[in-house]
Amino acid sequence: MPSFRVIIPVGRLRGDVPATSIEPAAAAAAGELATVEATSVDIVSREARLTVRFTADRATDALRVAEHVVAAVQLLAETGTWRLTERVGGRWFRRA
Repeated sequence: MPSFRVIIPVGRLRGDVPATSIEPAAAAAAGELATVEATSVDIVSREARLTVRFTADRATDALRVAEHVVAAVQLLAETGTWRLTERVGGRWFRRA
């Protein structure tokens, strides 16, 4: 089954949302629709980026999962322009 990842820049947290709640909430949202392979939060160019890696049958299914994850994260924090990538062979290709 193909592996996908949604990468979401995360900005200011909403209200009293603890920073430690963002990654588990994103993983839970993805887990509602797909099998979650991994999650991480990285700092790239002084920007927090949340990555959720999951499996899906097709890119259209993966897009639905990605949109669901982004919506869940947006309830907790401001987000930037997200992207969806698919692993083909040893490389990641952008799908959205």
